[in-house]
Amino acid sequence: MKAQRTRSQERIINILQNLKRSISAQDLYIELRNRKQNMGLATVYRSLEALKLQGEVQVRTLSNGESVYSPVRSDRHHLTCVNCGVSVPIDECPVHELEDRLEASHQFKVYYHTLEFFGLCDRCH
Repeated sequence: MKAQRTRSQERIINILQNLKRSISAQDLYIELRNRKQNMGLATVYRSLEALKLQGEVQVRTLSNGESVYSPVRSDRHHLTCVNCGVSVPIDECPVHELEDRLEASHQFKVYYHTLEFFGLCDRCH
């Protein structure tokens, strides 16, 4: 059973679902202000954390250390350049079977997983 969302969580999840890209908490805060849906930055962070714990939002850490958020749709994996920061989504996923085995062997509910490869893109190497 899903937890009841707060109004702040509803606003955030609606924006994330409409964006089609990952976004940082700070950029989400600005997006909310641009849409005249003022919300404090601390509330944005608290709401994102609650949505993450409910399995509705996933977080990815970029090579510069910044966290970006998106709704949990399906697993997205990336090749990320440590020099220029470009992040290329990849469709292959070698860990779905491992995820199923871990859920069964550890009685652990997996909401999502990420797989990220860091290196140099063709322009930087």
